[in-house]
Amino acid sequence: MKRDRREFLAGIGSGMFIASVGSTLAIDLGLAPAHAAEGVVALNFGELEPLVCLMQDTPVHSIQRKLVEQLNSGTSLQQLVIAGALANARTFGGQDYNGYHTFMALAPALEMSKQLPDAERPLPILKVLYRNTNRIQECGGRSSEVLQELHHASHPALPSGEEAGKRLQAATRTAEFDTAEQVFADIAAGPANEAFNHLQFAIQDEVDVHRIVLAWRAWKMTELAGESYAHTLLRQSVRYCVDTERSLHATKRNPSDIRKLLPILLNDLGLFGLKPGLRTASDAELADLSQVVFNGSREQAARAVADALKDGMSIESVGEALSLAANHLLLFDPGRTEEQASQDKPTGSVHGASVGVHACDSANAWRNIARVSNYRNQFASLIVGAYHTAGQRRESLSEELPYREHAQSLLGDSPSRLEQLDEAIRSGDQLTASALTYSYVSEGGKPSELMQKLLKFAVSEEGALHAEKFYRTIQEEHRTTRPTLNWRHLVALARVTASEYGFPAAGMSEARELLNLPG
Repeated sequence: MKRDRREFLAGIGSGMFIASVGSTLAIDLGLAPAHAAEGVVALNFGELEPLVCLMQDTPVHSIQRKLVEQLNSGTSLQQLVIAGALANARTFGGQDYNGYHTFMALAPALEMSKQLPDAERPLPILKVLYRNTNRIQECGGRSSEVLQELHHASHPALPSGEEAGKRLQAATRTAEFDTAEQVFADIAAGPANEAFNHLQFAIQDEVDVHRIVLAWRAWKMTELAGESYAHTLLRQSVRYCVDTERSLHATKRNPSDIRKLLPILLNDLGLFGLKPGLRTASDAELADLSQVVFNGSREQAARAVADALKDGMSIESVGEALSLAANHLLLFDPGRTEEQASQDKPTGSVHGASVGVHACDSANAWRNIARVSNYRNQFASLIVGAYHTAGQRRESLSEELPYREHAQSLLGDSPSRLEQLDEAIRSGDQLTASALTYSYVSEGGKPSELMQKLLKFAVSEEGALHAEKFYRTIQEEHRTTRPTLNWRHLVALARVTASEYGFPAAGMSEARELLNLPG
């Protein structure tokens, strides 16, 4: 049943102090559980509530067995994913690093499952849900939930159109959770797509991979779960933005210059009210624009993209340029230094939170948000996306990984390339894995068969929290990049896959055993 604005606002209300500071900080400070606070009302997800609670309350050593029982009783993989996302959102509210990374992996895991043989389809989902419950339990489970129902506080009537987005942006800049939450609650009483468009004003305030990818993955989850859950899922981004603002205030850092530059570019070029163009960029134009984004300063990149949009270049072509610039960052990445290395991300590795993986995931999110947004946000997302992708060249190699040269020394015919690729990945040889992928594609190999080879590693390995969404990023970017260049994304995926091999996902062997699959 559709509720009117007053009924909606009566049912969402204020969290107490613990909800404001976030679950992790509350636990660190030894504060009382959120449910102990007087007047706090927990979110309830109706028919999904028992499944959501199961994912929050079950000890991690039992969760996969319980989930397989759910599957055997008729629960769908999509229902498991939606319940896992709601459990995650309610627990963390977009304010826990491992928590929101796990949330961002859920929709990609579902897409990955659709590409596996029937018996193996639960594997990527069980993998991420194991991680989900483990982190929820580490942070206190249901006793430390961040998201509660909100009480409506009196505030001026919400303006229509873009002014609503500007009000939300101003509210997040106050660094006050309750202020921003109340404004967004009012906005979320309307259509979900309008709420998402208004949210973009706050998202575009800073350049941060987690800020943008969380917003995109929350929208994708809204498409899976339905509009009735849009407010809960998108609230995570509101709170993430407020959290960032608090950090800026606490450390006395200046906000990103994009806050000043974006309105200048939109105004000076007359992009307000303009309909995006449909002109496909030529190969030469695409190469030029991607190089500006890759090599230029952030302001130069933003201005170049704004000019291209003003000249009628399509959002798909501009997005293609951002994607290729991000791909360059990955293929020019020297790998982690000894100082940057950690136990699961050793020296020379490029998986996990590397500049290239982050750049690719961010560009993918900016492109996808542009595709589902109104005209204003199509322009703004790509301008901010260019600003975000640029300015990261200084730590790159002077030339990209020499995989083409190495490919010339490889022996064997095309059918053996995938077998050789398997061996290179298992030995952690990024250069050879990249060269074999280049050779395979150049010799007419089928990209779909190559992706299937790489998919099994995206399922089996942990990927330092990034395996699922990066695989999905590459799959989408390969599909939406012109055939003369899309092979570059496959080379990037092969490199990252070789880098992340050797760090198997927690719970994977148990999941295979429960599904009666060979180890």
